[in-house]
Amino acid sequence: MPQDDFYTKVRQGLPALLRQWRALGQADADRLALILAETARVAKLGEPSETPTGATLDAWSQTQDEDIPLWAPRTAVFLLNQMPARPLPESDAEACAWAYCWLRNRRFENLEEAQLALPAHLQAPLESALAAAWRDQQGLRLV
Repeated sequence: MPQDDFYTKVRQGLPALLRQWRALGQADADRLALILAETARVAKLGEPSETPTGATLDAWSQTQDEDIPLWAPRTAVFLLNQMPARPLPESDAEACAWAYCWLRNRRFENLEEAQLALPAHLQAPLESALAAAWRDQQGLRLV
């Protein structure tokens, strides 16, 4: 996966992360948006200036714009990784977004540590995307 294509795939995959959260979360859109924002604040994954509405979360789940605040998909990855449903990325772009957010959410000394810290069910599906995210991070794009 060329490094130049990686960030484009990340941007394309961010809405898919939010769609997964919407599909697997067991509440209405307004409640899921509140959970996402409050979790971001508590887990220190971002500081939403305001809590989005369910309609905003729905819009972010469908857009290909650059307008999705990064705290939202980062928090979605944080929550998805903890779900007993063991969700998986449904596309290469979503895998890239997942890997990008994974590296943004935690600090790792090396790629192997980042890979081994993933939930077991995600290690194989995210292997190549995580390697691309690591290369991207080492290129200082994730700083």
